[in-house]
Amino acid sequence: MKAKKGVVKLPPKLTKTQEDLLWHMQHGYQLETGSLQDGPLLRRLKDNQLIRTTSANQSTVKTLHERGLIEVGKGGDVLTAVWRVKKK
Repeated sequence: MKAKKGVVKLPPKLTKTQEDLLWHMQHGYQLETGSLQDGPLLRRLKDNQLIRTTSANQSTVKTLHERGLIEVGKGGDVLTAVWRVKKK
């Protein structure tokens, strides 16, 4: 079975929360974090709808970044970091 183009293969030992964030990022959502230590937000790009994740926090995002799965992208707001799935 072939892997879909553009979908990142998940490494083993991710938590359910980490898998969920990555899944959303691969399916039309943008991950955003604020500099005021707010929890991460998922923004659906097709209609700008915001979803506040209940189980994810700044630590979850930091871990995904440290593992090389996500990286900071270009954002329009100085106080908000926009994350994207890192291409390998």
